[in-house]
Amino acid sequence: MIKRYQEQILKLYENIRKIEASSLKTRRKEIEEQYPEIINLERKIGKLSVELAMISFKDINNKEAEFKRIRKAITDLRVMKAELLVSHGFSPDYLDLHYRCTKCKDTGFIVTKKCSCFKQKLVNFYYKDSRLSDVLKYENFSNFDLSIFKSYLVGKEKYSPRKNMENIRTKSVAYVDNFKFSNENILFYGTSGTGKTFLTHCIAKELLDKGFLVVYRTAEELISDLRTIRYNNEPSLEDLIYNCDLLIIDDLGSENINDFSKIELFNLLNKKLLIKKRMLISTNLTLEQLLQTYSERITSRLLGNFDISKFYGEDIRIQNNLKKIQST
Repeated sequence: MIKRYQEQILKLYENIRKIEASSLKTRRKEIEEQYPEIINLERKIGKLSVELAMISFKDINNKEAEFKRIRKAITDLRVMKAELLVSHGFSPDYLDLHYRCTKCKDTGFIVTKKCSCFKQKLVNFYYKDSRLSDVLKYENFSNFDLSIFKSYLVGKEKYSPRKNMENIRTKSVAYVDNFKFSNENILFYGTSGTGKTFLTHCIAKELLDKGFLVVYRTAEELISDLRTIRYNNEPSLEDLIYNCDLLIIDDLGSENINDFSKIELFNLLNKKLLIKKRMLISTNLTLEQLLQTYSERITSRLLGNFDISKFYGEDIRIQNNLKKIQST
């Protein structure tokens, strides 16, 4: 896990504990002003608790009997305190410290193991840095509709667009299921509007929900980030781009292609392959166009180190817009 996330989450827990401690202080002051007899009971409980702890260090003959006596007295006082609170319209735990998470008591850890609430906070940070929070509410496997793809053959393709998408979807689900144990990279290529970005978002949501750090960038945004890393010395951005669990590069080939972009793209691909940090790249270019556009060093890595899936068929976005126009 990237170090800065743990630091940010631990600060969140620290703030939560401060807020709850302040709230308890306010509640105690309120009760003390209105019903001081309740606070007196609480003080008696505190004194008996100290006495109970001190007995452990004393060498007395009737130690067990004393333990039982004091425990009973504490229990009786706690019952009286709870009854008084309820009789005045408060909850029985009104003077207790309230925890957002009772399992870890707002520390994030159960002994040395991360609590489930820690993992959820981590996922929330991951969603924020992925830049996909809003779009993934709609573009996910739950809304994946195979029926929008044509069921007849197109050109010389072996499968219909629908069958082809069904096959790619099956591979994508398996990719998500095996992500923890695999170093596989993915290359989606094909004409615009055939489902590449949508399926990319489906994969991203599943992995984010499982607690993996997914970072999405268009090719143009990625080159901009790499320029910032190169010239502005941004270690946190570099850490995010290079060490995320999955880097999604959308629409490769749409960026301003020049010597800088080619060099930085090669360096990125090469380093991430070496450190086994996975990538998912989509492009509207054909494989032939990739070979013509990029250097042999780049294309050899794309074609040699990525599982390749071809998308084809009619432009779904155009078809959906036509349906909307016809229905109005």
